[in-house]
Amino acid sequence: MSDRTLVIGATGTTGSRVARRLVARGHSVVPASRGAAPSAGARAARFDWYDADTHAPALCGVDRVYLVPPIGDPEPAAVMRPFLEQARAAGVRRAVLLSSSALPAGGPGVGRVHELLAGGLFEEWAVLRPSWFMQNFTGRHLHAESLRANGVVASATGDGRVGFVDAEDIAAVAVRALTDAEAPGADVVITGPETLSYGEAVALVGEVTGWPVTHRQVTYEQMRDRLAADGIPAEFAAMLAGLDQAIAEGAEDRVTDTVERMTGRPAISFRAHVEAAMRQGFGLGPQ
Repeated sequence: MSDRTLVIGATGTTGSRVARRLVARGHSVVPASRGAAPSAGARAARFDWYDADTHAPALCGVDRVYLVPPIGDPEPAAVMRPFLEQARAAGVRRAVLLSSSALPAGGPGVGRVHELLAGGLFEEWAVLRPSWFMQNFTGRHLHAESLRANGVVASATGDGRVGFVDAEDIAAVAVRALTDAEAPGADVVITGPETLSYGEAVALVGEVTGWPVTHRQVTYEQMRDRLAADGIPAEFAAMLAGLDQAIAEGAEDRVTDTVERMTGRPAISFRAHVEAAMRQGFGLGPQ
């Protein structure tokens, strides 16, 4: 039986890490992204959720797939379901979906795609439901860019706590879900080893970096409007601001043992993540 994995979103935060880890373990990988040209090599594929002509070539010869939903689409099931059915017909037997701890099966957004996998669309499946990424404070996220520019993170999360998780840990769990002899056949909630409020997380960034940083608490409406002003579609901006509100109400105040149970090592702490980000050139910080 073949062992070839299509990694959708292979240039993204988790996809790039999943592809790298799979290759390091000796697995055959087809990294797929909108920027990958067909001439980039037999092991790369151009893929666009909204361009059906890119789907069949990407699926050629693969038997498992790592699914990153289209970013910013409040109803991804509409475009993902036809692709998933095509993947099954093409011989894909295992699918691992990146979802969110905030979105249960059957819920809004990717929760409806989760429901399709849980309903038996593939022989083997898993849905990864990570908490909020630590990279939101150190990568290319709005919060990280704001920290670099002016030392401020604004959110409507109040004093709510979150089990922030490193994308490296998400990728490590994804690789196990893709390659273990038995797929989880369930959804797995992935968190870091502790819960922190946004204020505490920002304070930790300041402590590690020496930057003057602060968390600015805003209302749901202010957060929604700020996201929309930054170019995020209105419906998606409202959903994201609503997730902040859910954090404020305690929805993400939990820690799981998923990383250690599935990888055999402890989850990366927020402090360790920021320290590593600084070593890798996190940025110059606020002026």
